[in-house]
Amino acid sequence: MNEGIVTMSQKELQRLPVLEAVLKKQTMQVEAAACLELSTRQVRRLQGRLKSQGPRGLVHGNRGRSSNSAKPEKLQRQVLELIREEYSDFGPTLASEKLEERHRIILSDETVRRWMRAEGLMNGRRRPRPHRQWREPSACYGQMIQMDGSHHDWLEGRGPKLVLMGYIDDATGKAYGRFYDSEDLPAALDSFQRYCRLYGIPQRVYLDKHTIYRSPKEPTVEEQLQGKDPQSQFERALSELGVEVIHANSPQAKGRIERLFKTLQDRLVKEMRLAGIQTLEEANRFLKGFLARHNRRFSRAARQPGNLHRPAPGGKLLDQVLCVKEPRVVTNDGTIRINGEQLQLLPAGLRPLAKKGVTVTISPEGRMGVLYEGKELAYRVLPAERPRRQVEPEPFKAARSFPQMARKPAADHPWRKSLCAQR
Repeated sequence: MNEGIVTMSQKELQRLPVLEAVLKKQTMQVEAAACLELSTRQVRRLQGRLKSQGPRGLVHGNRGRSSNSAKPEKLQRQVLELIREEYSDFGPTLASEKLEERHRIILSDETVRRWMRAEGLMNGRRRPRPHRQWREPSACYGQMIQMDGSHHDWLEGRGPKLVLMGYIDDATGKAYGRFYDSEDLPAALDSFQRYCRLYGIPQRVYLDKHTIYRSPKEPTVEEQLQGKDPQSQFERALSELGVEVIHANSPQAKGRIERLFKTLQDRLVKEMRLAGIQTLEEANRFLKGFLARHNRRFSRAARQPGNLHRPAPGGKLLDQVLCVKEPRVVTNDGTIRINGEQLQLLPAGLRPLAKKGVTVTISPEGRMGVLYEGKELAYRVLPAERPRRQVEPEPFKAARSFPQMARKPAADHPWRKSLCAQR
């Protein structure tokens, strides 16, 4: 390095001619202090350094020296090696959390980000997002929740394909979820039932227009006369609980649940990879603890105090609502048919219920029940092939044969009379 070259900042270059003028008695220290926006004491100090050291005296003394808070190079190499081997697709924030949790290495997010960027380990870039109108969150906890299903390779090929049925409170950002094999009606009913038993019944549910949540059928004549739209089984169940269903017109309208899924598809997937999760049961057990930590860190207080969740009904009442309901008519022998099965109401016969309407309920687990005027009836499933009465064949009897005899009509037969009349 050439010792004759002095590297100075723009501010230090601006100070040099003013301080040289003070040394040459061309200006006063008070005028120089006003020009440089410094105190006269600071001007005298800089003047002395310029006189003793020359222009190099105006350069900050810490320039070129490492910071006292700088991390050792050995630690930096160790961290970067861990990131390459175990956290190559992690972001700086999550990587710093895992370094502290699993390796007892405490670093700030910005330090990890700076090291990763310098080594070229930053994978993605933030894409500009289109501007959308902002909607103010709900005021109270339980006033509205957003619900949806997320199809993603959650286990990264280590196990079956799973769907996450996710919930997020619109006011607080508190999240709930559970994994299922597919996004279908039983999964929607079961997850909502578990949510209600854990937190209570919300006031509103905001979701998309999937056929599970919104019926694709055209309204019947009776529904048109009543001014009603056809309801899906999920809408019918929520209306019986007094929950208002709101359908979003676009994914961006329910952006809070979509952003939650984006976060979980990054953090949760990597956490389950580190934990070696491979089955549906393991994933649900892990998810419970993960969401508890997630809510402690990322949930917020609502704008207004209070909890608008209503207590869930006890006993079997919630099960009798959050299920599939199919109306059926009882036959004369006290049986009903549902999904290819024949159910015999007990006691057998039940003549008073013949030709009466009953409701068959099917729980998310597949259990069936029969309700009549709100009361559950006992039944048994008849075999698919009902036994038939064996009829013994009659003994064979030979047919009697009679000789063919020519028959002539009588003289007064109308046929003869008609022939005679023609003649």
